[in-house]
Amino acid sequence: MAKNKNLLPILVMIALFAMIAFVTNLCSPMAVIVKNQFGASNLESQIGNYGNFIAYLLMGIPAGMLLKRIGYKKTALLALVVGFVGVFIQYMSGWESLEHCAFAVYLVGAFIGGFCMCMLNTVVNPMLNILGGGGNKGNQLIQIGGVFNSAAAVAVYILMGALIGDAAKAHVADATPALFIAMAVFAVAFVVISFTKIDEPQQAVEVKTGEKDKYSAFSFRHFKLGILAIFLYMGIEVGTPTYILQYLTALPEAGGMGMDAGIVGLIVAVYWLMMLVGRFVGGAIGGKVSSRAMITVASAVSILLIAFGMFAPTTATVNIPGVDWANLSLIWAEVPVGIFAFILVGLCTSVMWGGIFNMAVEGLGKYTAIASGAFMTMVFGCAVMVAIQAWIADLTGSYLISYFVPLGCAAYILFYALVGSKNVNKDIPVE
Repeated sequence: MAKNKNLLPILVMIALFAMIAFVTNLCSPMAVIVKNQFGASNLESQIGNYGNFIAYLLMGIPAGMLLKRIGYKKTALLALVVGFVGVFIQYMSGWESLEHCAFAVYLVGAFIGGFCMCMLNTVVNPMLNILGGGGNKGNQLIQIGGVFNSAAAVAVYILMGALIGDAAKAHVADATPALFIAMAVFAVAFVVISFTKIDEPQQAVEVKTGEKDKYSAFSFRHFKLGILAIFLYMGIEVGTPTYILQYLTALPEAGGMGMDAGIVGLIVAVYWLMMLVGRFVGGAIGGKVSSRAMITVASAVSILLIAFGMFAPTTATVNIPGVDWANLSLIWAEVPVGIFAFILVGLCTSVMWGGIFNMAVEGLGKYTAIASGAFMTMVFGCAVMVAIQAWIADLTGSYLISYFVPLGCAAYILFYALVGSKNVNKDIPVE
């Protein structure tokens, strides 16, 4: 375990891990509100999610540069200020005095919130790894952080479901308690981090001759292959549940099952519960099992589950549980057995983020900060891979065939765990 002196910083980083999920997952239920209040289309209503991913693309590397220039603690504090402002602006979009430009105000707030999430992710992942001493212990802390991340995501849907109520009458003002909670957590975290001593890791510096360091994080093969792995990982994590929803709700003539969207939404929520369960397991064993072994097993099982889901006969069915968050009750629905296999993929994706990150930055030393920023940029892979999967579904007329995309992503991650994650550049100085 980490030393006692690191306990408070670890708790703070884990709390920020949860905060990232809380604010990020506000985007989806807020989309329901945006669609009603502003008369937005489905495409327009997801603007908060688009803003979040675009912010990662734009802010990933600058966030890493901030870590290098001002350190982890100051970057975290700055991120909290940015996050507070972003959430507050979203809250402002519900003011009656701004009703004439409310949609634009909400968009600005969501975009600023995305910058905050990227900055926090850039800080939290390497700091938990460092505070845990790297290796297995570092991976364990990241997995534990993931548990709280998943728990916060689930909490958002429970809270927002209760606040929204009748979606047809939902307004931004209905989400005020959730937005206030987010701002309060940002404020408390700012105070706690301000008075918490955090030992800064060594940063890359220019040599005394004034010449720039001829090496960088991109000089390491395992890091370059690692950021590609996280880019593709986003295709598995998000693509798998997204197209479960599309497949089950689409009409039979459109290649779907024609199920009620409300029921399907509750079923898909089980995928995220699987991620929560998987992160509990990952956190429990992370100190004893290497990241390489964990990701090897997770990716191999993902391949088997996705392949089974694609090719299992749709006539073979199974009753699958769903959770009615509004009433906190259990429901059951009959679905093809392959869908159950897709849902179980959540157990595997639960540990991939932390494990891939840990392998990608292992042995980078002073280059870790910039590496973390570049790593965060690859979250943009979600938008790209989900779009490719949609294109294949449209081209073939089959949602099941589109799962070749997450299948290929899982195959690459298996390759990365077995071969690509090995540091073959140990001759590069990192002190």
